Amino acid sequence: MTKDAIQISEEASGLVEPRTRVCPVCDRFVDGELFSMASLPEGLQSIIIPNAAMADAVSACGRCVELFNRAQRQIESHAAVFEQNDFVLPTPLRMDADERFSGRGVTIAFLDSGFYAHPDLTMPDNRILAYHSIFAAAGDRTPVMTNDVASWHGMMTSVVATGNGGLAEGFYRGIASDSNVVLVKIGRTGRISEDQIQKGLEWVLAHVGEHQIRVVNISAGGDFEESYLTNPLSQTVERCARAGLTVVCAVGNAGHVPGHPVLPPASAPSCIAVGGLDDQNSLDRARRGMYRSSYGPTIDGLQKPEVIAPGIWVAAPILPHTPTAEEAELYSKLDAADDEELRAMIESQAGLDKDLDEASSLPVPLLRQLITIKLREGNVINQHYKYVDGTSFAAPIVSSIIACMLEANPRLSPPQIKRILIETAERVPDVEVDRQGWGVVSARRAVELALALKG
Repeated sequence: MTKDAIQISEEASGLVEPRTRVCPVCDRFVDGELFSMASLPEGLQSIIIPNAAMADAVSACGRCVELFNRAQRQIESHAAVFEQNDFVLPTPLRMDADERFSGRGVTIAFLDSGFYAHPDLTMPDNRILAYHSIFAAAGDRTPVMTNDVASWHGMMTSVVATGNGGLAEGFYRGIASDSNVVLVKIGRTGRISEDQIQKGLEWVLAHVGEHQIRVVNISAGGDFEESYLTNPLSQTVERCARAGLTVVCAVGNAGHVPGHPVLPPASAPSCIAVGGLDDQNSLDRARRGMYRSSYGPTIDGLQKPEVIAPGIWVAAPILPHTPTAEEAELYSKLDAADDEELRAMIESQAGLDKDLDEASSLPVPLLRQLITIKLREGNVINQHYKYVDGTSFAAPIVSSIIACMLEANPRLSPPQIKRILIETAERVPDVEVDRQGWGVVSARRAVELALALKG
């Protein structure tokens, strides 16, 4: 049993003597004790009783208590989201993006731990203009089709911004779904250092003209607080701005930690530092709150972040051909299957999920409950996409909006882009300025102002 179930068993005042060896809830043989329904918390009872095999169930086995404990935690943590919508909102919809613009003709470079050439970037047309690993000289010959542990983060950030949602018939596309991309691998496993980020930026600077790069997205943080006047990485960010590159950086996810510093490169003056918004997967502005982003002021007294974007409930791709992808496919198929198909489907995938293997003989309502738990625990949207959180995914949303701004007005400079984003941002009421900067980016208003400035 889980810790929660053990606690319940210890607190229960009325363990039912094993007069019967069948659980009234799951209708299965029980080796251990049955727990009196009256001894369980009322909230837990309210979930168990409607799902019991016997209408007058007065007890439950330890396995059922554990199962419904998990169900209760999932209900409590996801209720606000899934009572609002039956699905995770696509990014263009939640950001009110202007559908006339999709980043056509604009190239975004992504610096991240590793990448995978996801179909949403390569089909029907391959929009990956270049892939470079800063470790190539040291013998790294990892191709962009490698689905190893280092590939998933960069795959997600690049697809969140520029994926065409092809595996979801366009539903889960990025705002800049027609942008070209340049992928720069700056990490393997573990933490990415400032030196690695700088090497990636140096490569971008050397290839700006070749690939017509206009935006650089960095979803990685530096080593420690340091003034931009002396920090080499910050100085490289400033060089990028002078070269016409708009650098977008995630501020990090340490807003719950005392000190919550914003580190290079996000602390560089010229970059656009992005914090996280929690919009509750809703279009209702009254639901807006803050994600646990890091925030300033920086060691130089600069306001960081400048803007915020969704940092939670962000639709992102699942790395193909991995155990996670296989599990998501199974859970999605089970969720969509008819009741009479469930057991056969689980048995045909024996060994993929231990919980489902053990539960295959459960009554159908309990199987359905477990499948829902699996979907929620894995943050699964469908077999190809999941929802993720972190300022790592807020930053590419801003990068995608900038790509649309540049499509609307290619003459915009990095300072003009930052100014437009700040002027059109929308403040979240009752949230201190230090945490949100100038507020939530407004995709439509930013593009409209960019277009107006074109003259």
